[in-house]
Amino acid sequence: TPEEVDGDRIGRAEIFHFGSLSMTDEPARTATKKALWAAEKAGVLRSFDPNLRPPLWKSLDEAKEQICYGLAHCDVLKISDNEVEFLFDTTDYDKGAALIEEKYHIPLVLITMGKDGSRAYYRGRKVEAAPFLQEKTIETTGAGDTFCASTLNYVLEHGLEDLTDENLAELLTFANAAASLITTKKGALRVMPERDEVLDFIASRK
Repeated sequence: TPEEVDGDRIGRAEIFHFGSLSMTDEPARTATKKALWAAEKAGVLRSFDPNLRPPLWKSLDEAKEQICYGLAHCDVLKISDNEVEFLFDTTDYDKGAALIEEKYHIPLVLITMGKDGSRAYYRGRKVEAAPFLQEKTIETTGAGDTFCASTLNYVLEHGLEDLTDENLAELLTFANAAASLITTKKGALRVMPERDEVLDFIASRK
């Protein structure tokens, strides 16, 4: 509930990450927005993953409204290809990214495209990284979360200012590899790979 939100604790964070799942109904929606406001007030970096799950919403119009609220209050956006299509009615992801930039001015936008890899849009520049396709994929649960977690870890280590194309390529490559690895295991959070496992996997594919 909103009363349970510890604004002081949130204000001491380095990143506040949120998604739309906690915005599907009350009182969690208001609690999420209160937490977001606390992060914004304290100058905490805010990261958003729409994580659209249509069955959880009363209507898709409501889903779009709340997701757009998240877009308006984040510094880093991780969004999937199907979510770009849902919001902007286009499969031209460059066009979708341009619309996001035009309306929301989000510093770093990351679009995941499954077997087509991922893209980063940063200060008018685009960097793309190929996927790490697996023959041993069991399930894709957690792949998006793993990609997002890898991204946020990179931002924590390198900041959000003055990222080069090389930085963005490194970020995407690591996140793609980590997401690929998790598809070979059952489960999600408990089987996320360690950094060395990801780096070894990348090296093995060169």
